[in-house]
Amino acid sequence: MSKTNLQKILSIAGQPGLFRFVAQAKAGVVAESIVNGKRNMFGMNARLTSLADISIYTEEEEMPLIKVLEKMKEHLGQDNAPEAKSKPEILKSFFDNVIPNYDQDRFYVSHMKKVVEWYNLLKQHESLDFEYPEQESAEGDSTANQTQSE
Repeated sequence: MSKTNLQKILSIAGQPGLFRFVAQAKAGVVAESIVNGKRNMFGMNARLTSLADISIYTEEEEMPLIKVLEKMKEHLGQDNAPEAKSKPEILKSFFDNVIPNYDQDRFYVSHMKKVVEWYNLLKQHESLDFEYPEQESAEGDSTANQTQSE
């Protein structure tokens, strides 16, 4: 299975599950469910969020979702994450083990439910091996920083 590019995996407000970006259209975005492959058109008013743009709050900084998912994979091995319907204590305990420094005032149980659901969906239908597209741009950024400091 190929690596998952989180920039192309979308969470769409009001829609269950996750979607893969297919194409930009005049009236919005075409995306398909990662579960059943069914394609839908989502208009300009749809609230689409790329998983690459999501972070969770820790006591020090925001942690990108890709790092959260990798820490979960490291912790879980081949196991699934707890179910999204798990009791809040189970979810909090799980994240205490995976990301001990998560911000307990700003990373809510409702967020935890989404993260474990996304993890299990990606594990089942995509890959937990992720692409890092920003590595290419990071090289370009370091060149820009060098010229500014000279």
